[in-house]
Amino acid sequence: MLAVYDQALPAVYGFVVRRCADRRIAEDVTSETFLAAMDSVRRHRDTEPTTPWLIGIARHKLADHWRRAQRTPEPVEDVPDHGDDPWDTELDRMVAHHTLGQLTPIHRAVLTLRYVDDLPVGECAEILGRTVGATEALLTRAKRAFRAAYPEPQRQSSGRGGHA
Repeated sequence: MLAVYDQALPAVYGFVVRRCADRRIAEDVTSETFLAAMDSVRRHRDTEPTTPWLIGIARHKLADHWRRAQRTPEPVEDVPDHGDDPWDTELDRMVAHHTLGQLTPIHRAVLTLRYVDDLPVGECAEILGRTVGATEALLTRAKRAFRAAYPEPQRQSSGRGGHA
């Protein structure tokens, strides 16, 4: 288990820290992940710990944390590139992150799991402890809330220095 720990720690911690606003929380969740993994290996001797398996445990530990703490700040790292200007992409990421921060914890959680982690709705439901139908309804409400909170783009009027 020690060799797997040394190999997987950067990946697991990296996964967690990108999803937490506080490094102390990320360290705690990472620690909880490895403790849970050790317990599982002790109980099920045939379990072969791997990095993806540990990241799966970390995902569940994050969901537990979100439920306990009633908060799920999530940076949005992968915003599609809408052009050649990297600043536009960075600005979109910052606005999306800020908008997520204004949502309720459960809305942040479901949007993060579905669109940042790219999990199917069934897995989101399992992590959140809900049925698939309830998760689909939650996702619809969360998307509506995100759209409502997302700032309107500033529009240039054609009479003020814009091109006609």
